[in-house]
Amino acid sequence: MIQSQRLLTAALMILSLLAMSAQAATVSVSNYPLFLLSQAVTEGAPSAKQILDPSEVGHHGSISPGDIKAIQDSKFVVWFGAPLEHNLATSLDKAPNAISLYAFDAFSRLPLRDVKGQPIKGTLDPHIWLDPENAKAITRALAVIHSHANPKYKKLYHANVQKFAQRMDRAVVQVQQQKKQKLLPYWAYHDAYQYLESATQLQFAGSLSIDEDTAPKASQLRWLNEQRPSKTMCIVTQSEPAKGLLAKLQPVNSTVQSEDMSASKDFVSGWSSMAQQIRRCIS
Repeated sequence: MIQSQRLLTAALMILSLLAMSAQAATVSVSNYPLFLLSQAVTEGAPSAKQILDPSEVGHHGSISPGDIKAIQDSKFVVWFGAPLEHNLATSLDKAPNAISLYAFDAFSRLPLRDVKGQPIKGTLDPHIWLDPENAKAITRALAVIHSHANPKYKKLYHANVQKFAQRMDRAVVQVQQQKKQKLLPYWAYHDAYQYLESATQLQFAGSLSIDEDTAPKASQLRWLNEQRPSKTMCIVTQSEPAKGLLAKLQPVNSTVQSEDMSASKDFVSGWSSMAQQIRRCIS
């Protein structure tokens, strides 16, 4: 009930923001996960324009003059927000046509965790789209936005949202049918998969580094080995780990999973593949 009230409040806030001309218009979305969710909403109608390349969730990458023009020419630009998309903040923080999803109290939020898995007070783990319930809520918000930009497709958008929710629910059920009696512990090079854990029975047992671009400290590798909850561990990384690094954590399996879903063509299948490959790596 509380979540439904939040979603309704968010939708009303968006509607008030979007009380503008209802003529056909372009909607742009910031990054690839958001583009995949938008595609689910606009299937059968013109799709949104994607600003960042698939590998540029927002941590990296620069804005080209063409991107800036696309932002200016769009009726609405939907992005997650500065905590994730640092490279868009200058262009979008004060843009009158920009809508930050982090600005709405409509999604489950979790704090960042340190390398030992302890929550960091006052922070936000920005990877909210990996939570299936959040993904469904994002499509509902996108349907409202797309409907105001192109109202002739309103019924189609909302029908697509229902279809997406059904597919997402089936994907979660399929993963949970492989249910284990206990949680499945895993390591991450960089803690980016927290929003997957509840739906997939994963248990975070620590990360190697605070971010993907920083080499792990010897003290952290020693702590991971000393605290390992299973003899053979799985480490989830965003790129192929160095063999020398893996040698320091043996016995260990690894799986490469990009939280930006850049290897996927469809959100639900990409989410399902990520969840199942991580579970196979563990078990």
